Amino acid sequence: QVHLVESGGGSVQAGGSLRLSCVASVSTYRRYCMAWFRQAPGKEREGVAGITIDGYTTYADSVKGRFTISQGNVNTLDLQMNSLKPEDTAMYYCAAKNDPGLSLLRSSYNYWGQGTQVTVSS
Repeated sequence: QVHLVESGGGSVQAGGSLRLSCVASVSTYRRYCMAWFRQAPGKEREGVAGITIDGYTTYADSVKGRFTISQGNVNTLDLQMNSLKPEDTAMYYCAAKNDPGLSLLRSSYNYWGQGTQVTVSS
């Protein structure tokens, strides 16, 4: 069992930056694929960025060039978010999965955090 805890959310103005962090209860480095998802009110949860155990990354088109996912060498996962837009407003979730494939498919992830809220005002 992997427990994930997110932090770093908050309220910013459009164009600002935030850095989200996720801490896992076990070592995840080179063991689990990790990802960030987000869910806005009334919308489906969507994949934002993912990283494999070998460090390969993938991003949703809507955040490419603005967000960067990175994994620490023990049990941390970060998401640097720059040039934030009001449409980035959502609850952001950290997720982990056992299989090695690079994916932003929600159903492939086994473990989830409780989320951290990001609000971007115009």
